[in-house]
Amino acid sequence: MLCSAALKTRRLPVAAAAPAWQLIRAYSSSVKEFDTVVIGAGPGGYVAAIKAAQLGQKTACIERRETLGGTCLNVGCIPSKAMLNNSHLYHEAKHNFAKRGIDVGEVKLNLDQLLADKDKAVTGLTRGIEMLFKKNKVEWLKGTGTLKSANEIEVSLNGGGVESIRAKNIIIATGSEPSPFPGFEIDEKQIITSTGALALEKVPEKMIVIGGGVIGLELGSVWSRLGAEVTVVEYLPAIGAGMDAELAKTFQRSLSKQGIKFKTSTKVVDSEKIGGKVLVNVESAKGGKKETLEADVVLLSVGRRPYTEGLGLENVGIRPDAKGRVELADQQFRTSVPNIRVIGDVTMGPMLAHKAEEEGIAAVEYITNGHGHVNYNVIPSVIYTHPEVAWVGKNEQQLKEEGIKYKIGSFPFAANSRAKTIDDAEGLVKIITDAETDRILGAHIIGPNAGEMIAEACLAMEYGGSAEDVARTCHAHPTMAEAFKEACMAAYSKPIHF
Repeated sequence: MLCSAALKTRRLPVAAAAPAWQLIRAYSSSVKEFDTVVIGAGPGGYVAAIKAAQLGQKTACIERRETLGGTCLNVGCIPSKAMLNNSHLYHEAKHNFAKRGIDVGEVKLNLDQLLADKDKAVTGLTRGIEMLFKKNKVEWLKGTGTLKSANEIEVSLNGGGVESIRAKNIIIATGSEPSPFPGFEIDEKQIITSTGALALEKVPEKMIVIGGGVIGLELGSVWSRLGAEVTVVEYLPAIGAGMDAELAKTFQRSLSKQGIKFKTSTKVVDSEKIGGKVLVNVESAKGGKKETLEADVVLLSVGRRPYTEGLGLENVGIRPDAKGRVELADQQFRTSVPNIRVIGDVTMGPMLAHKAEEEGIAAVEYITNGHGHVNYNVIPSVIYTHPEVAWVGKNEQQLKEEGIKYKIGSFPFAANSRAKTIDDAEGLVKIITDAETDRILGAHIIGPNAGEMIAEACLAMEYGGSAEDVARTCHAHPTMAEAFKEACMAAYSKPIHF
């Protein structure tokens, strides 16, 4: 059968050689082409990718982690908030439940379970982003992206091999990494960054936190509640860089009452490991007195720096500035190469996830229709300790330096009925307004739910609202938000309850 079939087979004519232009076209078509490619899947990157897809662009996002969400979701904002919440509950159960009429017997820490609960939150949210990518048809390229030209990106795939893709538009969203500190070798066991602070295998007896900013105070607070003796060393005279001076003093007093020690106006010189301990040498920021501090663990939280390693900026003629940031050429987030844009921590402005998200949406809108919006005067900051601290807009020192006349309205949570009923009445709301127009220029809150309450200030400021506008808006009773309303009343007239 096979032989007879072979004999019956007709000889097919040989096809003519394809023209050269067809061969070139066939070769080029093997390279994936996209309208927009985003490098980095942190809060700015993944939001930009989803928005681009929603606006009809064929979109890809390059991310080398095995999970989406970048530093924020994996080893930053999200896991730290899980640990802040659970450590607060542990502290409450251990120290405050009895006075509330709740007897629970001996309260013990199960650190393994606390960390597992943190990991559960991270896994749920990172998988959620992966589902959103699928829902919006964003292609996730798992690997490291390197710019080869203004429109070509080489992706070194995690699974091996290299893939080249082309894009009409490229958005750089590679984020940031912890800044190193001279004289300290990070091992994530004894000398740690925020990443190591989320995964310590036991509660250290003593912890030194270098840097009294958001990250250091949040993670220092976590381990203090869990039983560590925490000392914060800060070079500046006050903690909470950028925070209103009045709130900074109130905040430090509150954390001190919780057992955290502070050494402000103190310069860190270097460190050494001896006998399982870390010795940290410090001196006065103004020079003079020297001292050696001892700890089991040292947390470095002196800020973050833009991450551009392996990005290939030099291949397209983009030069970072002295701080490693990719500079903007215009308000549309373009770099010196017009079709390559940059957002988030890797460029100018505060290194905040929500700022990156806003920039991601705006950058995509500029690409799509030429219009986008980010109001940098209304980017809130929050420290998720207890009490929480949140602020937006100008503080008093800034307004004095700018020569702007202002008024202040403040209201303590001690006079707020909801705060009193839950016995969590520490702190205040402070509103700063233009002395002539009553327009809100800044809002500063320390107290329960400050991170949620600041949204009202942002909304009012975004639309040019005055203190009277807020004060004449009905607020539910009893709520913490009434303290915000009464602070606004105090700014233009007088509060009722204080």
